[in-house]
Amino acid sequence: MRPLDFSAPTSLADALRLLGGDSALLCGGTDLIIQMRAGRRDVGHMVDVKKIPELNVLEFDPVKGLRLGAAVACMRLGEFQPAVRHYPGLVEGAELIGSTQIQGRASVGGNLCNGSPAADSVCGLIVLNAVCVVEGSKGRREIEAKDFMTGPGKTALRPDELLVEIRVPVPARRSSSAYLRFIPRNEMDIAVAGAAASVTLADDGKTVRAAIVAIGAVGPTPLLVPGAATALLGKPVDEASLAEAAAAASAAAQPISDVRGPADYRRHMAGLLTRQAIVIAAERAGGKGPAPVGRGHLTGNGNGRARS
Repeated sequence: MRPLDFSAPTSLADALRLLGGDSALLCGGTDLIIQMRAGRRDVGHMVDVKKIPELNVLEFDPVKGLRLGAAVACMRLGEFQPAVRHYPGLVEGAELIGSTQIQGRASVGGNLCNGSPAADSVCGLIVLNAVCVVEGSKGRREIEAKDFMTGPGKTALRPDELLVEIRVPVPARRSSSAYLRFIPRNEMDIAVAGAAASVTLADDGKTVRAAIVAIGAVGPTPLLVPGAATALLGKPVDEASLAEAAAAASAAAQPISDVRGPADYRRHMAGLLTRQAIVIAAERAGGKGPAPVGRGHLTGNGNGRARS
């Protein structure tokens, strides 16, 4: 790492003026610092945005939904009970970002802007129809979470823009969500595959009225899977509909083979995780007990199978 300048603006306007050139935004820094040490990022001016009020908003309105500032730490989100109650799939993803210590710095906004296909929070944002509010020299605009990442390490942000907040609408009645991932180790690893599901049940409490499924770590970006949602519509969550949804997710996956597993295995895991995420989301939507939020991952046990 070479010597660099450091700024910690306290207003959005000041931060925007510092963008450009060899500057880089520091939100949590849990990815940026590692990239700089590895020589993958050449930064001459680090701009810490943690002190900007607009980026630290964390509010829930029963009509407008959740406002999640780009710099809000994952630990703070996990302790925010309206988020736990209404958006368990999002909180589950956020609580998988690093260790307890990292949770105090890392943010969903930073996880999103890092552009990793394996980002744990992004699938949850996609299935919850989240919208990203960004601001730059030409003003403010909105980008749907499903369109925010454009490739490995790439986003729809322009060079003069930064992410201000994420807005998540209020889930429909009888609706809930879930996120699961598969990792080789017990903790603090990058996902081999991940899946999030949002399920809305009809008034009978059994038939699926609406659904959204997204898979991660198995393509150049997290992927929306319309086929998996279609497999559930108008049907109960049973073996037949789950098998069809899982097959659609596996078919939509675009994995590569790498040190974490061969492509065929990751494709299979995408289907398995989709199936399980749908079951959990449907159970929560049906009010079967509380909506538990925790470290929602599966880990390898050495023989290619999975355990919880």
